[in-house]
Amino acid sequence: MPSPKQLPAATPTELGYAMPAEWEPHAATWLGWPHNQSDWPGKFEVIPWIYGEMIRKISAGENVRLIIRHEADKTAARRVLKLVGVDLRKIQFVLHPTNRGWTRDTGPIFVKGGSKAEAETAIVHFHFNGWAKYDNWRKDTKVPETAAKLLRKQLFSAEYHGKPFVIEGGGIEINGRGTLLSTEECYLDPKIQVRNPGLGRAEIESTLKQYLGVTNIFWLAKGPKGDDTHGHIDDICRFVNANTLVLVKENNRKDENYRPLAENWDRIQDLRLEDGTKPEVVALPMPAPLFFEGVRLPASYANFYICNAAVIVPTFNDPNDRVALGLLGELFKDRPVVGIHALDLVWGFGSLHCLTQQQPR
Repeated sequence: MPSPKQLPAATPTELGYAMPAEWEPHAATWLGWPHNQSDWPGKFEVIPWIYGEMIRKISAGENVRLIIRHEADKTAARRVLKLVGVDLRKIQFVLHPTNRGWTRDTGPIFVKGGSKAEAETAIVHFHFNGWAKYDNWRKDTKVPETAAKLLRKQLFSAEYHGKPFVIEGGGIEINGRGTLLSTEECYLDPKIQVRNPGLGRAEIESTLKQYLGVTNIFWLAKGPKGDDTHGHIDDICRFVNANTLVLVKENNRKDENYRPLAENWDRIQDLRLEDGTKPEVVALPMPAPLFFEGVRLPASYANFYICNAAVIVPTFNDPNDRVALGLLGELFKDRPVVGIHALDLVWGFGSLHCLTQQQPR
């Protein structure tokens, strides 16, 4: 008989854990205070104020765990948050050195359930590597370790046959009942931004099932132009409840996004949920093409964040802002849908959802 040390570690799924849906109650939202000016060259000075507005909306219904590098960050954050009217008692500052602040991809991914109690939560570490594109990520990839120590939660290291397994929170979308969506462009491309070299569809799907408690995985094709993550799903397709999702649609046939987004609409017709039923799919418009310094930006209304007190949606000074807010307002009946100006924020190639990570209650 092998000794216990030789036995393979049990995975979250084997222990009864699964990742809850984003609309389920939160204990807190995690964010990283912005400091890397290279993410928003020429616009960085306005970014902390956008964070302030985000945190004001989020903290109305839950605590915020705000990652800072040092006391100077804390001082700067407190000043902004106080001026915009945030109750600082709702903010917990978490000291951890970071490279960037895209907490959806670098922060703790929580699973819930377990063998001890239905309300037990744990953290999965998916070994962030800078989207397989950037070199400065080694501080960011340790954020889940700090979160596990702070919260005294079990930390699962995601692995495939002993090797670290990489996935980002923005690259997966779940309904909390067993179905997960992602894109082939992001995780199955064999040449561009390869997170897990040598792993194909079968290996990636089996690992996701072992660490997130999902049973049903469906792959869309591609994301919009300008996304430096190479096809994150949270700019494309989002669940709004267990059997309804929104999918971005470009109606202008001359736009370079028209064909790749139309392919997603062709594919979604084949999606069946974990129980075999066909979901309701609602078209979410795209804003008009948005450029800065000649660069196409990945502006998308799908990058909304569902928190306890509201659904916060990026807006872009576009006529479709009102359309998107109205449509989402009809779909989310249990909390208000509010817009947050993200014209400057998206210059960092991400938006509201990219910056946030939920901690389930």
